[in-house]
Amino acid sequence: MKAPEGKHVFGTVKVGSKGQIVIPKEARDIFNIKPGDTLLLLGDEKQGIAIVKNEIFTNFAYDILRAQDKEPIEDD
Repeated sequence: MKAPEGKHVFGTVKVGSKGQIVIPKEARDIFNIKPGDTLLLLGDEKQGIAIVKNEIFTNFAYDILRAQDKEPIEDD
């Protein structure tokens, strides 16, 4: 069974004694993760953990703020 386009399963990783994991090379290559990059770790106690490149999340947040600046202000 082939995964849908853009979806990946990279296998499993083990948590080391210091709580660290190694991001598989294929994942690092696909997401252009380089040594020194800052990653944002998000968590939902029911759904799990997500890792996002900080620059992608920051750009997303700025896009939201810019969109709010363009919206007309509504009076209550």
